[in-house]
Amino acid sequence: MVTSVSNTSGTNTSGTSTTTSTTGGLATTYETFLGLLTAQIKNQDPLSPMDSTQWTNQLVQYTSVEQQLKANEYLKSLVGLGAGNVANSVNMIGKTAVADIDTQTFKDKPLTWHYELANSASQVGVEVLDADGKTVWKGTSDQLKKGDNSFTWDGKDSTGATVKEGNYTLKVTATGANGTAISNAISVQQRVDATELINGEIVLRMGYSLIPMSYVTGVRETADA
Repeated sequence: MVTSVSNTSGTNTSGTSTTTSTTGGLATTYETFLGLLTAQIKNQDPLSPMDSTQWTNQLVQYTSVEQQLKANEYLKSLVGLGAGNVANSVNMIGKTAVADIDTQTFKDKPLTWHYELANSASQVGVEVLDADGKTVWKGTSDQLKKGDNSFTWDGKDSTGATVKEGNYTLKVTATGANGTAISNAISVQQRVDATELINGEIVLRMGYSLIPMSYVTGVRETADA
């Protein structure tokens, strides 16, 4: 289900000021209480000491209330932060996001990954691994140039059978003419269809894949089909 987002541009200044004033009032009262308590202990009659149960209970109550107010402040901050991120992610819908991730979800359509080579290669080997890390397909790519390249997998294993639905990871091994390894970086570059808030984390729906927004490194306008 796509998260519904309302206008979050405004700030709740009244709620913030109320919390701040409440905390400030509590802090002042708490300090006054401790001052009176200290003075009372210093000046109590040694032969008839006061009952410690009552002021101990008051001390615990003040501390509990203070901790609860602070927890509420932290929760408010987290909720506000999450809402702001959802609003920002909504602006990405319809655009192409670049996610620094090598795993996608396969159902019934081919998957395309991008891989960036640090230098031109003489050979690029590619492997597709399932969720258990087992290689289901292995071959080579004819895109060897330095920079951005792409590889599309049709969803079939080495025997030609269509694999089951699930998450699949691309592994790229590139070598130069002298056999030295060439570093590469794999990414998913796809249109964002929806944005969701799952377990407190912003997630983008790109095809069938749910990709955390934290993996996104760039966004661009989607070319017209």
